[in-house]
Amino acid sequence: MTTSPETPIALEQRTTADGRLHSPSAARNRDAIAAVLCEALPEDARVLEIGSGTGEHAVAACLARPDIRWQPSDPDPASRASQAAWADTAGGAIRPPLAIDLLDPASCDGLDGFDALVCMNVIHIAPWGVAEALAGLAARLLAPGGVVVLYGPFQEGEATAPSNLAFDASLKTRNPDWGVRALDHVVELFARKDLTLARRIDMPANNLSLLFKPSELR
Repeated sequence: MTTSPETPIALEQRTTADGRLHSPSAARNRDAIAAVLCEALPEDARVLEIGSGTGEHAVAACLARPDIRWQPSDPDPASRASQAAWADTAGGAIRPPLAIDLLDPASCDGLDGFDALVCMNVIHIAPWGVAEALAGLAARLLAPGGVVVLYGPFQEGEATAPSNLAFDASLKTRNPDWGVRALDHVVELFARKDLTLARRIDMPANNLSLLFKPSELR
């Protein structure tokens, strides 16, 4: 049986079945994102995902790349429950989710190094401090030869898509600390942590995938 959650999660209405949340946006973009991850992730990568949401992106990536091991996380208990339920379909590649909240540094205590840090559709629905903490975490935990993958909408000055400008305005009415981030601000933020934008990939619906690597390995 499929029902709707009592409270919508994030910016969309999601459904649930057998403990697994289903995201309409993930259904639309998971294959395109998995294709990027399939190419970008190092062999046998240990992946930390920040803000894993329903867990569907983790499953798509692990099915495309059976060699990787994926650590999901989310501050939201309902999302973590969904991630754990979806993990059953990935043949053991997805670890039990962690309750990481980047605005609570203590929640990151004890984390080991990772070969990749992935964050999708998060920094525009969070305060800028989350982006700052994300860059700091990547600088601290990323193994040599590793990669950071960000996905979502960005502003690019006069080249910004009208839909992203409208989305930015809508987000700010919900929370003044949210908003579609300026691409150059994000690039500068990661550069201050010696992480250089190595690749910018156009994605469907005016989104981008950004790949950052340690500056000396660009």
